[in-house]
Amino acid sequence: MNRFLLASVVLCVAASAAMAQDIGGRYAVAGANVDGSPYDGEAIITITSDTTCEIEWITGATSSFGICMRYDNAFAVGYQQGDAIGLGIYLVMADGSLNGTWTVAGEEGSGSEVLTPM
Repeated sequence: MNRFLLASVVLCVAASAAMAQDIGGRYAVAGANVDGSPYDGEAIITITSDTTCEIEWITGATSSFGICMRYDNAFAVGYQQGDAIGLGIYLVMADGSLNGTWTVAGEEGSGSEVLTPM
């Protein structure tokens, strides 16, 4: 019985690490700003550990950089765009896309965004 329990724990830990790793790559970005205006572009997620990553968005002439973390089906980002600091929260969907919302410190409202694997 103890061997079965130990094997189950090892498999769960391995699965969690693998789940974090599968989020890395290039994504097509489709979003809406706080005022409702649309934007699009590309995001690149680079894995830095079993649970953490770095993210870069390129939308038109604008680039944003940040850190990110996956926990089960939740994906969170903290980012900087120029002098602005922002936060985003996404759900990891069954098709691998990330469906979320974001905000910028000191501004009212939030935008929305979908990242689709390329």
